[in-house]
Amino acid sequence: MNAFPPHNRTLPPSDGLTEAERARILAKAAAFAPPPMQDAEGRRELVGLSREELAAEMVAMGEKPFRAKQLWHWIYHQGARDFAAMSSIARPLQARLAERFTIGRPGVATEQTSTDGTRKWLFAFRDGQQVETVYIPDEDRGAVCISSQVGCTLSCTFCHTGTQRLVRNLGAAEIVGQFMAARDSYGEWPTPTGEEGRLLSNIVVMGMGEPLYNYENIAKALTILMDHEGIGLSRRRITLSTSGVVPMMDKCGAELGVNLAVSLHAVTDELRDEIVPLNRKYPIAELLAACRRYPGASNARRITFEYVMLRGVNDSEAEAHELVRLLRGIPAKVNLIPFNPWPGSPYKTSTPEAVNRFAAILNDAGYSSPIRRPRGRDILAACGQLKTESERAKRGGAA
Repeated sequence: MNAFPPHNRTLPPSDGLTEAERARILAKAAAFAPPPMQDAEGRRELVGLSREELAAEMVAMGEKPFRAKQLWHWIYHQGARDFAAMSSIARPLQARLAERFTIGRPGVATEQTSTDGTRKWLFAFRDGQQVETVYIPDEDRGAVCISSQVGCTLSCTFCHTGTQRLVRNLGAAEIVGQFMAARDSYGEWPTPTGEEGRLLSNIVVMGMGEPLYNYENIAKALTILMDHEGIGLSRRRITLSTSGVVPMMDKCGAELGVNLAVSLHAVTDELRDEIVPLNRKYPIAELLAACRRYPGASNARRITFEYVMLRGVNDSEAEAHELVRLLRGIPAKVNLIPFNPWPGSPYKTSTPEAVNRFAAILNDAGYSSPIRRPRGRDILAACGQLKTESERAKRGGAA
């Protein structure tokens, strides 16, 4: 089977950050592990299994391993959800598979479409937990913004999602399932040939949660999504966003090699400690060193730095000049994000004049600095606004 080849680069030296630190992070993730992926009848979920796991399941029921290749095609290329639709598999085997396995999707609790075409889903999983996922269209293509955790542990002060406590990590099935359910919504099955002409052309792991605190499930899910015989997205079509979990950035670069986006938002440790508390563990100097080590970073594959513009907090011309200095030597672009207000937030959106001045300084220094156009504000789908409906309900409907 032609599984997507692993990146297989050696982990770079991590400037004093040891393998033990990575092991600690992975061990902590286990405390927030997802529940077993099976339905109420005890049938195992096939979505989210690796090729090797799928082949092992076939062998366990007395079938040849090539059956896994057939199933992979039907699940990830054709988008089949019913074994009875798998015409290349004999009916007796279809029935046996249906007794033991299921091909699920997250349940759609709500689906909303913005006036600008942005679509947001509130997905519900088997244990009742929920996440939000967003599709952002752009002419004849678009990106699916996928969540990695129920809630978030980082508590970034400008982010609505950060006000929701971390409940648990999502499993590979729940991560892949978000993209598959989005495809269901747009009818984009079977997988289009090649990458051109796809409506759902990109994935950004920028939804609820910090993906590098759920690395093993994210890595498994992205490997499935990149498999050439299934959904078939290339690494250059996938961007993973992190607030700066430095040891796992090295691991992600070595093993996955997807595009990297870094939520920076400040140019001094003093301010970043306040608005991105993770900075207290991995300060700016360590974060930028990890960016410089990231495999494949080049002018053709620049690292994206996300910078939310907060009025009177981080939007001065002096801070723009300091950002230029910090990024020197890193192939980078900077996404400037006007703050998306939410009730109870202490921040205001920077003025258009301040944002434009900030962007001009970065552009003059040679850094592409697009100002992100807010999308889906009317359905609370904009950057930093994701928060589950169940959590809103607990707070009396405030959103």
